[in-house]
Amino acid sequence: MPVYNEAAGLASTLQALASFVACGTELIVVDGGSLDTTLAVANKFTARVISSASGRAAQMNAGAAIATGDVFLFLHADTFLPTNSDALVAAALADGRFQWGRFDVRISGQSKLLPMVSALMNWRSRYSFIATGDQAMFMTRSAFAAVGGFPDQPLMEDIEISKRLLSVSRPACLRAQVLTSGRRWDSRGAWPTIWLMWRLRLAYWRGVPAQCLAQLYR
Repeated sequence: MPVYNEAAGLASTLQALASFVACGTELIVVDGGSLDTTLAVANKFTARVISSASGRAAQMNAGAAIATGDVFLFLHADTFLPTNSDALVAAALADGRFQWGRFDVRISGQSKLLPMVSALMNWRSRYSFIATGDQAMFMTRSAFAAVGGFPDQPLMEDIEISKRLLSVSRPACLRAQVLTSGRRWDSRGAWPTIWLMWRLRLAYWRGVPAQCLAQLYR
């Protein structure tokens, strides 16, 4: 789990993972230089808290580098997994057809547009075979290694690793839903955020470097 200035909501996310940890799941929190009390909160809930260079891709790669399991799941700090997600991931990867995958997503927030946004994200992902970080991407250790981990870029790292993972297998598209925060849409406005994200994706598809797009995103 990559984190940066997530002290306000991190305790709830980590508490929700306690049952998985109790069953043997390894939870690694990777801080990217938080200026608030994120590290203190994380240390209350897990013994595996490390710091790395800032940037979601760098932080997730740092976590994977010390992980001991054969399956990685990358979870945003404002996203909650289904209660049986460990069993669902294990079943999806069990027969060898899939080496990676993601969950459907449901976005919580104030805007009445968020159910539509969630549905479109899930539909787009199912038919493009491209996952987003909000969908709690998971993959085998061997698949992660085969594509060299997350690319060293400040934005669209989830899109890029999805493209590379397609050389390993198609994704398992689980219909079980993770619940993620709609704070981005609430703070910036639903329509402006939708418009911005589509502009960024189109620009990235046309070859605009992620470094340039990151400046526009911020």
